Amino acid sequence: MQVAIVTGASSGIGFGCATKLARQGMAVLATGRDEHRLAGLAASLQDAGVEPERIATVAVDLTEPDAPRQILQAALSRWDRVDYLINNAGVGSPKPLHETDDETLDHFLNLMLRAPFRLTREVLPHLGPGSAIINITSTFAVVGGLRGGAYSAAKGGLTALTTHLACQYGPQGIRCNAVAPGVTVTPMVEQRLSDNRFRKLNTEMTPYPRLGRVDDIAGTVAFLCSEAGSFINGQTIVVDGGWSATKYLSDFGLDSDWVQP
Repeated sequence: MQVAIVTGASSGIGFGCATKLARQGMAVLATGRDEHRLAGLAASLQDAGVEPERIATVAVDLTEPDAPRQILQAALSRWDRVDYLINNAGVGSPKPLHETDDETLDHFLNLMLRAPFRLTREVLPHLGPGSAIINITSTFAVVGGLRGGAYSAAKGGLTALTTHLACQYGPQGIRCNAVAPGVTVTPMVEQRLSDNRFRKLNTEMTPYPRLGRVDDIAGTVAFLCSEAGSFINGQTIVVDGGWSATKYLSDFGLDSDWVQP
């Protein structure tokens, strides 16, 4: 039985990844800060027919000094192995550089770059041939993003860490890739979609006629953990309906007077 660690699993993309991997037969250690939400994840997996012995949760703040050890020991004590590490935990609502104070900068970098760096370092000695690390980054690490600030800096750093890991540990049979979601409908994003400007920037500039869903990202992660993805290494797979790869603008966008002449 293969074992996956998923961070930020109490909601959104992490919840979806943990659910998808568990339903495909893996044992899953789900981490997050909210113990009650993690309990809800475990309950929903059991309701879906996942055996209790394939589910474990750890409520922990990833930025705490002892967090990597706690997470690894929880997986080893339960299953004595780790095959996949999904570094997903993150935070949204960034600000542009000139509005970002040091406290916000440190928070973003600590959670979305330093924490996955430290957890990966802890887990690496226990990964064997055929294992994989998947870092959830962002389209803001692929193209310039308005209001990206510290968020873009953290996700860009995680992209660079991904390629380093792929090069350094690929010869040991350990792959590392990144999945870069576009705007994906999660609790973290739903509030921002009520902002008309934010919605236009995404819906009117995405050539595929919908926004991203959690299962789009979870399915890509599951693919990278499968035999079908076993020769993919050092890549960023962008899941955004073509938003970052095209200069698309919808007919509504072209015909509407929503930019100042």
